[in-house]
Amino acid sequence: MFLSTFEKQLDAKRRIVVPQEYRAALSGPFDGVFCLPAIDADCIECGGKALFDRYAALIEELPPGDELRHDLETAIYGGMVKLAFDAAGRITLPEALCDAFGMTDQVAVVGLGDRFQIWPLEAFQARRAAARQGARDGLAALRLRQRQAKAGSAA
Repeated sequence: MFLSTFEKQLDAKRRIVVPQEYRAALSGPFDGVFCLPAIDADCIECGGKALFDRYAALIEELPPGDELRHDLETAIYGGMVKLAFDAAGRITLPEALCDAFGMTDQVAVVGLGDRFQIWPLEAFQARRAAARQGARDGLAALRLRQRQAKAGSAA
């Protein structure tokens, strides 16, 4: 499981050290990580074979020729790269991915349970603030619905 947020330096060769905890979670037949442009955010999404398998299963649910299937195949398979760890536990991010999201030096490596994301640090700081507010608002709305449902069943 990928937990916590780490601030990392992206060096001149676009390498970052993947946190030790994440490398341990990724250990298996392929000693590395799958990375792709995130579909729902302006960052890089990464994970192990389980992430790849989850996306493959989602795509396979759709019939060949389906427009959504084609879009997902293009976005996921066409954008995915397999990155191996070097001896220091680093991965080298492809230049195209770094350019797409404006990653030049400081990045945030953010655990999301079954996957992690790599963000330009300033963009992630803004995203984290928005996520905290969205979580507060969403939790308040959920609690209100639960109270209303409980009151409705008691009547």
